[in-house]
Amino acid sequence: MVRQRTVAVLVAVITALSVPGAVAEPPPAPGASGIPAPLSELVPGVPPGPSQPWQLDTPDQALAPKVYTPSADEDAIEPRDAAAESDELIEYVPLSDAVARQSGVVACSRQTGPYQRQVEGWLRLRVDGRQSANDCLAIRAFQVRHGIRPDSGFAGPVTWARMQLLSAAKNPNAAGRCPVRAYRVACVDLTRQLTWVQKGTKVLFGPVPIRSGKAGYRTRGGWHRVYWKHKNHWSTLYNTPMPYSQFFSGGQAFHGIYGSVYNPPGSMGCVNMRIADARTLWGVLYKGDSVYVWGRRPGT
Repeated sequence: MVRQRTVAVLVAVITALSVPGAVAEPPPAPGASGIPAPLSELVPGVPPGPSQPWQLDTPDQALAPKVYTPSADEDAIEPRDAAAESDELIEYVPLSDAVARQSGVVACSRQTGPYQRQVEGWLRLRVDGRQSANDCLAIRAFQVRHGIRPDSGFAGPVTWARMQLLSAAKNPNAAGRCPVRAYRVACVDLTRQLTWVQKGTKVLFGPVPIRSGKAGYRTRGGWHRVYWKHKNHWSTLYNTPMPYSQFFSGGQAFHGIYGSVYNPPGSMGCVNMRIADARTLWGVLYKGDSVYVWGRRPGT
């Protein structure tokens, strides 16, 4: 029901903004009271493009696929690249913020983001979980520095994900949560929404951002093994491409998506990746390699 209302509001906003001289009246701001706006109510903060529409969910393969050996001709076909804007750092913001900016009203967001406390702590601000003018200016400066749009100072999922990636870049396994083995292990950190591959203490790939299973479709934790690789997989269940699929637990797989990996609320269980990252991982992991999953995606 919430999603239906959100879609209805989006349609109304887009329609209003497409009429010359029309200005849509912003709906009530869900985060203005100091209570973080729910992730499910956030939308991209810039207008969608033709190759990246407003995407409310990315369906994945929920059931185990039929395993077969792809022909040489099939494997010779490389999945298409993602549109350039798919990898842009577009923050998800409350609808009222998005409407205000698209209507020409550019302002520092006064709304409390879902990752307000985390972002405040990372920036060494006073951690009180409430947006302030000082918070907004500091968050906005970070967003400008890292090319996050809109740079409105809203503590959303993209801003926090970027901070997580920066913190993990040099040593993603600093906390020792992913078991160190003499063989390759694909590490999937659901809490930080990151994945990498290590062999011993050497990182062979990543860390890179991911999008794991949403509530009710959580990516399964524990030890798994890559049991099937299918470069040009297509989900017949949801009629959607799953390029560079590497299945490790039933229907759950690493695979690329033609959209944003930051899009809330999550996948149907698969580990979504940017196309370029999924392509690189394809050449790093092999059938039989180990996968270790731990933690919990925020909001699930």
